[in-house]
Amino acid sequence: MESTDSASDDFVQEFYIPDYLLVPGKKGEYLRHIPECPVVVFINSRSGGQLGGDLLITYRSILNPNQVYDLNEETPDKVLRRLFINLEKLKTNGDAVAHKVEEKLRIIVAGGDGTAGWLLGVVCDLKLSCPPPIATVPLGTGNNLPFAFGWGKKNPGTDRDSVKSFLSQVKGAKEMKVDSWHILLRMKVPKEGACEPIAPLDLPSSLHAFHRVSSSDDLNKEGCHTFRGGFWNYFSMGMDAQVSYAFHSERKLHPEKFKNQINNQKTYAKLASSQGWFSASLHHPSSKNIGQLAKVMIMKKQGEWQELKVSPCIRSIICLNLPSFSGGLNPWGTPNKRRTRDKDLTPPYVDDGLIEIVGFKDAWHGLVLLTPKGHGKRLAQAHRVKFEFHKGAASETFMRIDGEPWKQPLPVDDDTVVVEISHLHQVKMLATPGCRSKSVNDPSTPHNHDAEDDDDSNDEDDATDDGSKKFGAADTFRIPDEVDISQIS
Repeated sequence: MESTDSASDDFVQEFYIPDYLLVPGKKGEYLRHIPECPVVVFINSRSGGQLGGDLLITYRSILNPNQVYDLNEETPDKVLRRLFINLEKLKTNGDAVAHKVEEKLRIIVAGGDGTAGWLLGVVCDLKLSCPPPIATVPLGTGNNLPFAFGWGKKNPGTDRDSVKSFLSQVKGAKEMKVDSWHILLRMKVPKEGACEPIAPLDLPSSLHAFHRVSSSDDLNKEGCHTFRGGFWNYFSMGMDAQVSYAFHSERKLHPEKFKNQINNQKTYAKLASSQGWFSASLHHPSSKNIGQLAKVMIMKKQGEWQELKVSPCIRSIICLNLPSFSGGLNPWGTPNKRRTRDKDLTPPYVDDGLIEIVGFKDAWHGLVLLTPKGHGKRLAQAHRVKFEFHKGAASETFMRIDGEPWKQPLPVDDDTVVVEISHLHQVKMLATPGCRSKSVNDPSTPHNHDAEDDDDSNDEDDATDDGSKKFGAADTFRIPDEVDISQIS
């Protein structure tokens, strides 16, 4: 029994962070062993039903409770700001342990994709000299972020053995840089009516900074409302976002009906049918097809905008950063040699500064993703994407970012509504060996995909025309506004 306890203690010491590093003012304590993989754990106790709360209890029973945080009690920006300021002071005083912990620190975040995105945004905002990489525990419904990096998409076990197993995986995980994307939404103040999101849902909470820019911000434009934010996984517009909006609205209005995952999936399918996603040609007006609704511009080379011709049949468009969408599907797939050569397409690397643009006709078209080598209609890859909405094309449209949808009214008296997506910077993720996310800089990643000879039937030729206009992205997600993080920038 003693040897078992000793082995358990040795295991915990690999991840343990002492109080004096976590709590400013605490006296230092003797450590017989500097942790090889010190972790700070953030858990959304409200995610996954009871799972989040149970996971919080287990992590606190294994590690120092002060290194495990409930996101419903304290925000991650305040926690990390306090931690890194304390580590900096201790390093200045010659504390070697503080230096090693900062160097080796890893973050674990347990929750849905929105929670994971929150942590990613905070780490980006802090602009640390040595930003810690992040591992994600799947507690949500889509779990696209964890799945993309090999952490699975099913809710994990919450017992001690399951948590220890996950900690072992975190210790052995590899670091991978991941692109992040800035999004700007600008519209002219309408002469009548409103341009605020329509209840019951607001703009996505996971964006945190997706709000009007301040009057002093250089992105502001007189006579316009401007919103901005960022994402890591995807931005979508059209029918898929409309169905998602209907589902989330119903769940917000009647939460008692959405306590069972199987029933949730059935409800989603029913809404997809009622919204016309499975029979879009009959129920969905052609005026709301992407090509009729907006002009799509892409930038492949710096400063050179081109118009992307979108087929009239495309009713949903996805700008995809990670190879995981809608519960782990991969809309881009892997282009074969001919597509790579003829259309200048590449596999979906997560750190190449390119975003994949994919179109879908309807839900039946989307079902092709369930087949081997299935993919959507590959439209382009670009460093920037811009949607310019046509004057009076529609009174509203539906958009979705990283699983969170909203209904966006569109002014009908002017054609200055613009949504623009541009590459921002990168953040470090932790990935398991063999995960589906691939790095363009990883020597072990195959760059010739002859074996991945996909089905070309979903692709059609699209011409592009020249266009112009430059855009400067914001340099921070600013999470949240009232917190001053300048001291550690």
